[in-house]
Amino acid sequence: NLSFFALINYFCVIDFGPQDLATDSDLSEDAHFLSEVELLDETGTNLQKLLYMGVADGVGSWREYGVDPRLFSHNLMEECDNVLKEASSRCGTLGGKTNCSMISPAELLAQSYERTKGANIIGSSTACVALFDSVRHQLHFSNIGDSGIIVLRHIDSDVASPLQRNRSTPRAERKSDMRIAFVSQQQLKSFNHPFQMGWTGEEIVEKNSSFKMASDSCASSVHILRGDIIIMATDGLFDNVDVEDLAYIALQWEHESGFIENIGGIPKRNKRWDEGESRTDISAQAIPRLAEILCQKARENSLDNTVDSPFAMLAKENDIMWSGGMPDDCTVIAMHVVGKDSNSFPL
Repeated sequence: NLSFFALINYFCVIDFGPQDLATDSDLSEDAHFLSEVELLDETGTNLQKLLYMGVADGVGSWREYGVDPRLFSHNLMEECDNVLKEASSRCGTLGGKTNCSMISPAELLAQSYERTKGANIIGSSTACVALFDSVRHQLHFSNIGDSGIIVLRHIDSDVASPLQRNRSTPRAERKSDMRIAFVSQQQLKSFNHPFQMGWTGEEIVEKNSSFKMASDSCASSVHILRGDIIIMATDGLFDNVDVEDLAYIALQWEHESGFIENIGGIPKRNKRWDEGESRTDISAQAIPRLAEILCQKARENSLDNTVDSPFAMLAKENDIMWSGGMPDDCTVIAMHVVGKDSNSFPL
């Protein structure tokens, strides 16, 4: 039943120098948050469980001015979490249904930014914040810069739209119908120069500034289906791993975790769903591994000078000679939409 979803979330943060690896997220310029709260739905009368998530990538060039690039991104994500918890707390107050309505991702970013600016935290970062609405099966998001979201989905070639159809591989040779159902749009001022949210200690009035407000974000919504895999990540992933490779890695993860079997494939999975078997517990145990694999792949590719990464190919298109990967922090939030088992309670 598509009315009920289980979203299992995991983050994996890798921070490294040219050859070093660290897994302490406090050392990273990347930041993230995950928050499950109850807020009033659009009618203003019923409480609804909502899942919010976000990633931010602090701009490293602030070091040249003696500013720690971690401070802005970490505070921006922390305040997103604080805003949500405070709103949810107001909903939980006896008789309190004031100022606890559902908050859009853009509004959440705006409130978090105002708090960060109010604390006079100097710096800037890219930011991507999303909300999963399990009632309407919608993923709403707002993105500023080069972090982003992709949605991976099994799409039958017989019913796929022309844009989603695989025309490069003969049908008999296709090993999978896993497709990229959605990719969020990056916001770049120029190559390797993303737009960002930031604060210098004073308001910037320059029209050509790299700084943008939450109202300038690329905001959109995606209809989510049962079985979808959602990846939210900073540019450390997308600069080093091609989206087609992301789809292949996710497919391998599905097979290894037992969601898609070599014999029976998608029809067998759909029959299992019809019989009320969603394998929710297995998903909860397995999804951290997918996030970890993606982070490890990003790091592996970033240190490989023999194969051009997506970053290198884009650099060459901009007449910049760059080969191999792009070493960077990497934050991944992986989500798997599996539904609920027939004997479980609604989520």
